[in-house]
Amino acid sequence: MLQYHTLPVTPFQQNCSLVWCGETLKTAVIDPGGDLDRLLAEVARRGLALEQIWLTHAHIDHAGGTAELARRLGLPIVGPHRGDQFWIDALPQQGAMFGFPPAEAFTPTRWLEDGDTVALAGHTLQVRHCPGHTPGHVVFFSPELQRAFVGDVLFAGSIGRTDFPQGNHDQLIASITQRLWPMGDETVFIPGHGPESSFGRERKTNPYVGGT
Repeated sequence: MLQYHTLPVTPFQQNCSLVWCGETLKTAVIDPGGDLDRLLAEVARRGLALEQIWLTHAHIDHAGGTAELARRLGLPIVGPHRGDQFWIDALPQQGAMFGFPPAEAFTPTRWLEDGDTVALAGHTLQVRHCPGHTPGHVVFFSPELQRAFVGDVLFAGSIGRTDFPQGNHDQLIASITQRLWPMGDETVFIPGHGPESSFGRERKTNPYVGGT
């Protein structure tokens, strides 16, 4: 059975998640934005075997630690969609702009497309391309866990910002209603910031997408 643990990192308190197989302890990390020593201490404390990096998108608080972590441990970088190439290229400038430690650009080992899957120790998660917050944003969905790791597409009571370069509000709403809602009301999602919620709760109560 898959398990996960979410660890807020960086001054932006970005929800970095460790996802692992309960039998093999093989692990993927989603959105290692920074605080790598603290992240790796958690990996060691749980006895996990970190094997992959999965990225929802390439904003600094989600991807800032990616290149260093990949280099230190020889890990493949999976995702996001290639629409975020310009954000990856701009990671050094993003870091300087927001006062983060120096961040490096990188080339993902594998770009992701809508309908792709990622695999971890025989467990499969579905990939949905959910543009709007960024053009290359993707979401990871585990039907097995009834969990979706949605980055900055949707939050408890809110939605992702669309005022960054190549953000698009209409695209974001379409991503939520056409790509996330079909995953089911009972599905719990782990957002890029803040507490977990369920798609059913947000469909009823979220002021930005409630009733859609």
